[in-house]
Amino acid sequence: MTEKITRINPEPLHETPGYHHITVVEAGRTAYLAGQCPLDRTGELVGSGSLETQVDQVVANALAALAAVSARPEHVVRSVIYVRSEERDMLATAWRRLTGSALGPAFTTASTLLGVAQLGFAGQLVEVDLTVALPD
Repeated sequence: MTEKITRINPEPLHETPGYHHITVVEAGRTAYLAGQCPLDRTGELVGSGSLETQVDQVVANALAALAAVSARPEHVVRSVIYVRSEERDMLATAWRRLTGSALGPAFTTASTLLGVAQLGFAGQLVEVDLTVALPD
């Protein structure tokens, strides 16, 4: 079976900064990645106080998780990005860093960007949750 992922931006909906409002996946296997945090292999927080450094670690972790299931960023069909901030500039910084990274194609699909009050680890500024349509 050929993999089939269709991304749609319906005419009546607003323009987006790169993501699609709707992602349709034909039947197949799906992987749900746990929220990828800015932790290194030993479980230590990377880049305390630096959103950019933390985003880079999240990207590295997400790419490793995708590789573990033989998937690439293009196979992501849904993303949720959590940024510990209520400032739009911080959210925009995280978005630009993620979309400009090697993980960038993952964010052309259905995506949600949220500012939150707290994340799971002390000093954590960002977390990314991905859903993947696995290739055949």
